[in-house]
Amino acid sequence: MITPSTQPLWQPSRARIAETQLTAFMSQVKADWGTDPGDYDTLYDWSIAEIEKFWESLWDFCGVIAQTRGERVLIEGGKMPGARFFPDAKLNFAENLLRRRDDSDAIVFWGEDQVRRRLTHRELYDGVSRLTQALAVAGVGEGDRVAGFMPNLPETVMAALATNALGAIWSSCSPDFGVQGVLDRFGQIEPKVLFCPDGYFYNGRGHDSLARVREFASQLPSLTRIVVVPYIGGTPDVSNIERAVTLEKFIAPYTAGEIAFQRIAFNAPLYIMYSSGTTGKPKCIVHGQGGTLLQHLKEHRLLCDVKPDDRVFYFTTCGWMMWNWLITALASEAALMLYDGSPFYPDGNILWNYAAEENFTLFGTSAKYIDAMKNAELDIASSHDLPVLRTLTSTGSPLVPESFDYVYEHVKRDLCLSSIAGGTDIVACFMGGDPIGPVWRGEIQKRCLAMAVEVFDDRGKPVRGQKGELVCTRPFPSMPVCFWDDPGDARYRAAYFDTYPNIWRHGDYVELSEHNGIIVYGRSDATLNPGGVRIGTAEIYRQVEGLPEIEEAIVIGQEWDGDTRVVLFVRMAPGATLHEGLIKHIKTRIRQGCTPRHVPAKVIQVSDIPRTKSGKIVELAVRDVIHGRPIKNKEALANPQALDLYMGLPELRT
Repeated sequence: MITPSTQPLWQPSRARIAETQLTAFMSQVKADWGTDPGDYDTLYDWSIAEIEKFWESLWDFCGVIAQTRGERVLIEGGKMPGARFFPDAKLNFAENLLRRRDDSDAIVFWGEDQVRRRLTHRELYDGVSRLTQALAVAGVGEGDRVAGFMPNLPETVMAALATNALGAIWSSCSPDFGVQGVLDRFGQIEPKVLFCPDGYFYNGRGHDSLARVREFASQLPSLTRIVVVPYIGGTPDVSNIERAVTLEKFIAPYTAGEIAFQRIAFNAPLYIMYSSGTTGKPKCIVHGQGGTLLQHLKEHRLLCDVKPDDRVFYFTTCGWMMWNWLITALASEAALMLYDGSPFYPDGNILWNYAAEENFTLFGTSAKYIDAMKNAELDIASSHDLPVLRTLTSTGSPLVPESFDYVYEHVKRDLCLSSIAGGTDIVACFMGGDPIGPVWRGEIQKRCLAMAVEVFDDRGKPVRGQKGELVCTRPFPSMPVCFWDDPGDARYRAAYFDTYPNIWRHGDYVELSEHNGIIVYGRSDATLNPGGVRIGTAEIYRQVEGLPEIEEAIVIGQEWDGDTRVVLFVRMAPGATLHEGLIKHIKTRIRQGCTPRHVPAKVIQVSDIPRTKSGKIVELAVRDVIHGRPIKNKEALANPQALDLYMGLPELRT
């Protein structure tokens, strides 16, 4: 339980409030509609009551570039799914991000301490221009898929924007994924072109990725071209990869010029992102052009106070939605600060060295990283000068109250600490920052504008001051367009609307505070979330249950040290026992087949695994048992006595 604070940790000055984008937006609302919000809570209430006016005002305030907006803002507004925003609009996402063509910084890149690069807005535009032409000649057009198996490089941003410029769909994952993890994702969407690196840096060492590319590309028959981007060492040898070409050769025939942006429907697909894969292969979540753009503009400009020439950083890989969120900062005419590699190589100061040298105005990271800084006793306030840093955002998992204290004591006192939360499902946030309001210890500042967020109790009734389910009762522009290959939207509806018809259930366990802030207690479903990265149990089972020594397994997330750690329970095959050598082998197999984040912190042998009468294992019940929570619906279990095996295990105390 979080002890309520009597005083905020931070309060913006009047001068700072006056200079924010949010204050300017409120002035526009007053001029346009005769409503004077005055403060965030009043503006929030107006944005829910007048949802169409809000999105129309935001469009104008942000200067969205479009062929047409149309007269209609929202149709079928009482339906979720089914509601559609700006159904007559035509625009191009990439055109909005490439609105600048001057010689100021657009991208600054650090690859650990190995590589540093810098691109101007003009150079970024020209690079996208050449790639757009090359992709068009390669046959990429509206609705085609282009995949990135890429580090967080400038070329990744350019490839995504070139894809979007053509009206095609971008989808990416990070290059530490194993072969099966890639096939589980890209195999479903059948990409036409793949971008990949020759390798990536981590902990000061180059890691080859082309061997895995050779293996999974041979199982993706839809690929007509593989574009290899050099990163870790000179010109890569692509001679033994069928259909492969280096980036240099791919764009060599083309000179930079005006980009013929394909302006398409507001709700046309932009990105395909992936669910955690808890119950099978990851769901392919399709996000739209205009909804993604508007949500990110709202969050960047109004909630994070991003302004032209700001320098925006997020520590992320290309497999996390925060990468997609980050690159949209270009639409606010800010510069992207990209980093790829370990945040602790060669030591814990590397990201803050970067922040100080390049004058970050927004530093985004995970709660896990802040906890790691705290545990390492880093005193950034003493070691680094950060005069222009205004905002620190944290997401991925709940930021514990002690980490709020740490930020203000050891990073910077005059700082808007914006804990934010949403997800891949909406490629945006349900709750986030308020640059004109106070920061309270352990709380996300506010529900995001125009997001009708409520907390429901077990009866489906809204509550305040007690824990419950995070829901959203009205539609919003970044609801998924659809799930890929989902006839009748059956899986889409089941994912979010089965519990409360016509109301989005997000799966977070939260509380609405007396300050109109949100306290997050974790996920309410079975998705694992170590270090703020959503991962699915099915991917782990796939690796473990292929071992002859393992009969079956169950994996859960244990709340541990302010985060979540993965715990794997295994039931052994007859005659087999769990020993240190096998545990090491299990972890290696999971790391190679999935990602390092999937590797369990604990592997524990059990004699039975609880299941329903229909044969499904019950992850949530096991998770509740190890946390000492009451178990619901025991009568649904075929072997409820098996739950006793998970009570009070000494292995889970260390």
